[in-house]
Parts: sequence; structure tokens; C-alpha cells
Amino acid sequence: MKVKVNEKGVVNPRKFLKDIKEVDIRRRNGVIVVVPLVAKDPIFNIGKNPVRLGITDASENLDKYVYTGE
Repeated sequence: MKVKVNEKGVVNPRKFLKDIKEVDIRRRNGVIVVVPLVAKDPIFNIGKNPVRLGITDASENLDKYVYTGE
């Protein structure tokens, strides 16, 4: 696909980005790259602020604590 560059730059067709809300535009070795930025998955925050309960074997016996409540 060819597009014209105007005083504001280039318009990228929306169909190329689908549900993307934000992109990072980089220029490397004369090539312009548009990289979609995805929202951070909250699963990556698990364990960043652990609760201290004095349980020393929680990682080994997780099922015991989750399912039985001991």
C-alpha cells in the first residue's frame, strides 16, 4: 500500500490496528516500525505486594490453603 506523506505525517488505516488503543513508533536503520502497545495484564501484578501471614509453606501447599482454608 502506498500513501502520501503530508505536513502532519502519514495516516495509517484503522483496519491495520483493529482494537489497538496506543502504538509506539520507532525508527531503526531507516525503517519506521509501528509497535502496538497492549494494556498490561493484571496477572503480572500477582505477588508484588504479598500479605505476610507467617505461613512458610504456602508455595508448596497452595491447594491446602486455597481450598481448605487452613
